[in-house]
Amino acid sequence: MSIKQSDYETLLAEYSTRHGAIALLKQYRPYLETLPSTRRPEQSLVTIPLPVVKIRQPPSDGKLTSSSSLRATATSIPCDLGILMCDPEWKIKMGTEILVFIHRPDEDFSQLLGRWRQTQVYLDRDYEWIMPPQEQHMLSEAAEQIRPLFVLFESTLDRIKQGLAGAGLPFVIQTSDALTEESMSYDSEFDIAE
Repeated sequence: MSIKQSDYETLLAEYSTRHGAIALLKQYRPYLETLPSTRRPEQSLVTIPLPVVKIRQPPSDGKLTSSSSLRATATSIPCDLGILMCDPEWKIKMGTEILVFIHRPDEDFSQLLGRWRQTQVYLDRDYEWIMPPQEQHMLSEAAEQIRPLFVLFESTLDRIKQGLAGAGLPFVIQTSDALTEESMSYDSEFDIAE
């Protein structure tokens, strides 16, 4: 059974919400533990679907003088979702960023891994996130730690699972009914401050 575009779109839409992102992080506990506050998890992260960053580059001649400045170029990052940690009290972005890569229809191992590798190349420079409108007040400079998380389906080929395991990259396997169960059980496990 192959992955349908609608399955990919459903997960992307679900994880774009804070509830969905927290449900995803619950499936990989080491990343859930990066939340600054488990008492207020929804206020502890920002989700950015199909993210764009401004990458700062020196002038084309390579000479940076006191009168010249870095050029910022908006660049689409080839991940599906950026999850940025933020302090719920101070409303500032914190050091860890989790980049989610959802297995896309007809995508094989080299393409999926290639998206992560290309993301590493882009984010190896000085950059800042283009934040959602309601979060634009937040400083969005580069991270202290960038961590990937791959989301696979039950029908994902075994070679992709084997390749990610061999590369030491974390992944979760998502079923369509498990996503619904995660979202429904969320409220009972966390104390949410409205």
